[in-house]
Amino acid sequence: MERLAIGRIYNSCNRPGADRARRGVIRAPLIRIAPSLALLVPIVLFLGLAPAAAQQLDPELAEAYEGTGIEEHLGEYVNPELAFVNHVADTVRIGEILGQGRPVIVNFVYYDCPMLCNVVLDSFTKTMTELDWSAGSEFDVITLSIAPTDTPEIAASARQRYGDALGRPEAMAGWHFLTGTEDNIQALAEQVGFQYKWLPEVEQFVHAAALTVLADDGKITRYLYGIEYPERQVKNALVEASEGRVGTTLDRLILYCFQYSPTENAYVLHATNLMKLGGFLTLAAMVVVFLALRRRERRHPHTQPAFS
Repeated sequence: MERLAIGRIYNSCNRPGADRARRGVIRAPLIRIAPSLALLVPIVLFLGLAPAAAQQLDPELAEAYEGTGIEEHLGEYVNPELAFVNHVADTVRIGEILGQGRPVIVNFVYYDCPMLCNVVLDSFTKTMTELDWSAGSEFDVITLSIAPTDTPEIAASARQRYGDALGRPEAMAGWHFLTGTEDNIQALAEQVGFQYKWLPEVEQFVHAAALTVLADDGKITRYLYGIEYPERQVKNALVEASEGRVGTTLDRLILYCFQYSPTENAYVLHATNLMKLGGFLTLAAMVVVFLALRRRERRHPHTQPAFS
């Protein structure tokens, strides 16, 4: 399994509270560069630099990013028994959200993050307003806080904010804002390959920005990276995850012509499939014309061509 880091967007989020320092162990040399980290981590974040590129800004900065990123686990499954807490403090198993015949989009944030987490959620909300599909109908969404100290009340506040921005009250039944224990958060993150850590010296989380798409049985089918999620890219990922059960015939044809490219972080035109589809449509058109001519000939068997 390859860790995809180069060119991804990384996130570091300020969060007060020394009680959170237990998340992640940073070696002593980082203590003396904490001021530079506090400045450089946001720069790396907004430039979208990976650990290797971060090292060009500061050799020791790369150490802060070591062990973070996305390690794709395509084709593997999440544990449906993992339990979390929703915005009204009810316990919800992942399996209760899965198995509805709909794909599921998972994103990891934390709710009082003052930086990129908000950018990611704002962008994702904008995408959902552009989709002609709706959460709770064609797909579901799990937004899980990576901070074990986040509470259902904080999740409820975030849910209210993004629900108002979305403007589709009926969709919020399918958008689950969850919190959980540190063990269960880390378990789900490890299963999808989402690697993050807490930097106590600068009180920041470091993690990648990505959406993980699951089939309704918990199978990991696609990762969408970055802080912007074009509507067509998200729709293609959902059609792919549902194996064509979600979407129209046109959506399935579009997905057939496009193939996901990890280097482009997008569904790109697949020339071979496009030629196959073009050949099929040409053959179908020829068959239709042939049948129409045959039908006409049977209706007018004695019609002779006119000669001048």
